[in-house]
Amino acid sequence: PPGMIHRKHTRGIPVRFRILGVLLALSFVNYLLRNNISVVLPSIREEFAFSNTEIGWILASFNVAYALFQIPGGVAGAKFGPRRVLTIITLTWGVLTVATGFVPGLMMASGTGALFSFMIVRFLMGVANAPLFPVSAGAFESWFPVGNWALPNSLQSVGLTLGQASVGPLVTLLIIQFGWRASFYILAPTSFIMAAWWWWYGRDRPAEHPAMARGELDLIRAGRAAESTQETGGDWTALLVNRECLLLSASYFCMNYVFYMFAQWLFTYLVDERGFSLLQSGFLYALPFIAGAVLVASGGLVCDVLCTRIGPRWGCRIPGMVGMVMVAGLLVAGAYAANPYVAVGLLALCFGFNQFTEGAYWSAATYVGGGQAAAATGVMNTGGNLAGFLAPVVGLLVDRLGWLPALISGAVFALIGAGLWLLIRTDRPAMAPNVITRA
Repeated sequence: PPGMIHRKHTRGIPVRFRILGVLLALSFVNYLLRNNISVVLPSIREEFAFSNTEIGWILASFNVAYALFQIPGGVAGAKFGPRRVLTIITLTWGVLTVATGFVPGLMMASGTGALFSFMIVRFLMGVANAPLFPVSAGAFESWFPVGNWALPNSLQSVGLTLGQASVGPLVTLLIIQFGWRASFYILAPTSFIMAAWWWWYGRDRPAEHPAMARGELDLIRAGRAAESTQETGGDWTALLVNRECLLLSASYFCMNYVFYMFAQWLFTYLVDERGFSLLQSGFLYALPFIAGAVLVASGGLVCDVLCTRIGPRWGCRIPGMVGMVMVAGLLVAGAYAANPYVAVGLLALCFGFNQFTEGAYWSAATYVGGGQAAAATGVMNTGGNLAGFLAPVVGLLVDRLGWLPALISGAVFALIGAGLWLLIRTDRPAMAPNVITRA
């Protein structure tokens, strides 16, 4: 076909894994920039005299935009291609990271003005972040063989969890040394570097890459109903009312409720409730995300193996259910642990098993989407990230009832998410499939 470039032999690391490596690094930078504010929050709260409920509104402004622009982001990726879309949004992260440092300072004369300026910048950051994972999932559907989608999605999540883990110690040290505003300015250029790297090496489809070999291309195309690795046509809006997409979204909502508790509130919890110093909290904050990096990769591998052996219905369902049940038990245990270090250890395992389910969710959405993987994962991620709307509720629970009820609420959501997996049929694609699957 026109535009195809291939070589006779593949040397070294297959091209699809090199593409995955760049996207892993991209997700690392993404989480370093999007969640550095979680470590800065105590400093912001002190400077501007915000309550936990007001902090919740700042967090929710990002979460609302992030949820609302998942589907448009996935559709944009399918229309304009991952190379162009990911480059543009990555550049935008850097600009908005700089703005987070100086824009609120312009409104310091009014506490309300400062609050709204934080909310506006974070809302725009949510818009710019939203396309990343739906667009990446669409790319993985094209770049990886049929049924091998959970592992690349999980490995990209390794990047995000390592980025989140780095936020604690790195941003804490920057705050202590240079102040919270400078922490944004120093980290912002990483997005510009990543945008240049992705634009140079990334391609929309395997056949377009100059290093792609015929053998690897044949492996990627094997088992597909269509010759092309592009996403098939069709009205993606049907996904909005598809039973499996809605159930996946509901279960992913429950999973993300716990995720947001860790990503946005853990640092504050360690300082306020467990009594750790700012520096101690910065390093302890990293432990759950290191555990997440290990278990998310394991979960993706388990999901792919099970999908190959017993089909996608139970292949996705088993790791999804097991992970969420473990989350509920470990979250309750961590909340009640008297020793603060034991609590951190239990919560680290809790977040690890939360991430263990990531590959199952994204692989399931890819199966359900048929030829519309980016749109289907966008729908799922929209529903899942509606959990971020509850950030003010978590802050209100903490202010009114304390940290224990707030954490227990996460365990309740985890059990609901596990139960919903029993209803999800990933072997029923919403769109005409471009792959051959079995129940």
